[in-house]
Amino acid sequence: MNSWSAWLVIPWVVLALGCSGEGEGGGSASAAGSSAGGSSAGSGASPGAGAGGDSAGSSSGGQASAGATGESPVIGGCSVFPPEDHWNTDISDAEVDADWTSRLMAMVGDVNLHPDYGRDGDVLYGIPINTVPETQAMVDIAFDWYPDESDPGPYPFPDPETVKIEGGDAEACDGDCHVLVVQQGACMLYEGYACLYSDGWHCGNGAIWDLNDVAYGQREEGWTSADAAGLPITPGILRYDEVAAGDVRHAIRFTVECTRPNYVEPATHYAVPGGCDENDPNSPPMGLRVRLRADYDISGYSSGAQAVLRAMQTYGMILADNGSNFYFQGEAHPDWNLDEIEELKQVPASEFEVIAPPPLMP
Repeated sequence: MNSWSAWLVIPWVVLALGCSGEGEGGGSASAAGSSAGGSSAGSGASPGAGAGGDSAGSSSGGQASAGATGESPVIGGCSVFPPEDHWNTDISDAEVDADWTSRLMAMVGDVNLHPDYGRDGDVLYGIPINTVPETQAMVDIAFDWYPDESDPGPYPFPDPETVKIEGGDAEACDGDCHVLVVQQGACMLYEGYACLYSDGWHCGNGAIWDLNDVAYGQREEGWTSADAAGLPITPGILRYDEVAAGDVRHAIRFTVECTRPNYVEPATHYAVPGGCDENDPNSPPMGLRVRLRADYDISGYSSGAQAVLRAMQTYGMILADNGSNFYFQGEAHPDWNLDEIEELKQVPASEFEVIAPPPLMP
């Protein structure tokens, strides 16, 4: 089975169509034990539409770990944005938009949730997260596609031999090729899309985030990021340790096939894939937030699946990119419980409701 990302960049009107192989988690893959993790299906921004417990002191980063500093999730000793950040906000009592709920369900049709992470034998699926020490060497990045919407380097990317990159290795990457790096101590987040090492680092574009401040407002309106919606990717990825601990305290990143030429806060950018009708009234804006209905009974699910579903009822999911309908992303990790992942595939998209969105932009 294949999932896809279809790309259209406005105003440049650059069209591209890419495919990625899909396994248990639904994304493109790399061998477990290599320097890279897997790729998420449709995760990553297109050219111009997103172009786009970690061990402390590790130059390439281990697996991302959950922790507690106040109410925020923690990676590498850093709070992943403040508690009041959009990703960390409890929206369990937020108003529902019945019209947008009907329109979104009409567009996606009869589909279920699809966890876009996991493993198939030795093959991992998901988006890896690197953590590096504050002393990590900074390297220059050449932004080949959208330098005008990229935060200039240098970036603390690990060496190409040890970096964990989505979709292969640094010199032969396939797919979205995201590089996500949390810099400990300084608590800065560096994200690149379509990254490749060839006589130095090249990325389609990149974004830098200060994890101590609210993410929204750190990018200019109309700017993309390493994600199509102009959002940071890392805070929306499910991490193994937080699920295992039953303590997921953030919204989750998800995709749909078609979006409209608008976005809503906290997104700053839109992308309309080729083959999608930009005038379709049912196509949602980037940044739209959905929530699993409070009356959806999760009591029969395993503890790990319940942790994910509770997060969807409490923090919801934020539309971050184009890809397969109701796919959501997790980190590449060898210890994911595959039975729990299969359980999550039983949840119908029709059990979600759209939270009343802010005004459409632009």
